[in-house]
Amino acid sequence: MKYSGIGGQAVLEGIMMKHGDDCATAVRKPDGEIVVSKETYVSMTEKVKFFSLPFVRGIFNFADSMILGMRTLTWSAGFFEDDEGDEEPGKFEKFLTDRFGERLESVVMTAVMLFSVLMAVVIFMVLPLLIAGVFRRFIASETVMAALEGMIRIAVFITYIKVISSMDDIKRTFMYHGSEHKCINCLENGLVLNVDNVRKSSKEHKRCGTSFLLIVMVISILFFMVIRVETVWLRILSRIILIPVIAGVSYEVLRLAGRSNSRFMDLVSRPGMWMQGLTTKEPDDSMIEVAIAAVEAVFDWKGYLEENFPEQYPKGSLKKNGQEMPA
Repeated sequence: MKYSGIGGQAVLEGIMMKHGDDCATAVRKPDGEIVVSKETYVSMTEKVKFFSLPFVRGIFNFADSMILGMRTLTWSAGFFEDDEGDEEPGKFEKFLTDRFGERLESVVMTAVMLFSVLMAVVIFMVLPLLIAGVFRRFIASETVMAALEGMIRIAVFITYIKVISSMDDIKRTFMYHGSEHKCINCLENGLVLNVDNVRKSSKEHKRCGTSFLLIVMVISILFFMVIRVETVWLRILSRIILIPVIAGVSYEVLRLAGRSNSRFMDLVSRPGMWMQGLTTKEPDDSMIEVAIAAVEAVFDWKGYLEENFPEQYPKGSLKKNGQEMPA
């Protein structure tokens, strides 16, 4: 595989793809049309040099993905909102509109992100600690307790994914997630980007956010095996304070795995790719078409293939008489 630098995420009935500062979101509207919105998004790591340092950049890359993800998800959801027509806004909605005016959407988006982060910390960091605490009276070893807490954290995550995946919208989002991975794998394995080649490509990818979350959970076990505090409140505080540190280390592991073809990094990546079986599903051809549209809006894949796979695609070979050559 050859690293492409392209990444993305699924949105409602669509895909967001990002390459460099270029970002495109492709959505299939209810009438079947594919609409693509392209924008420029400069990451925090580019704006502030300190944010780009190893073990620091992971925190701000995660923040970037949250901001961009919420923005593109809101845009995609706009095509599927119920027509509320002449319905009068409620008192609370009127208050918010009067208070924030044109800034209302960004204020609501910020509030949703903060609430989401808070709930994630409570569910995936604090709750496993409290559940593991029940067994503290039977287990004297802090090392065993840290491992138990980590296993509970992974179990909570798997349960959460299983529960939400029963929702129809989430099922389809996971299918679009699969189409995103399959497009990137198609290109990074040197295949021409078309529906047939994407369909036969893998839906698991080393640089997936699901893999990142699993790495976070594993790294947290290692951290809490050596960082020990006496009271439950200090344990909760340590879990919260160390989140940025754990995220920073986990990002470096994921980044290395995504750029390496070594057997060792393949082994490191394997559990995360197994976990992606929960968050990626096989897409249909219509979803693959949407993913291809998003890729083509931000990425010169023909130039990429010619540069990285010259033995298959000599320079200028991907176009002949204006027609794209087959794979």
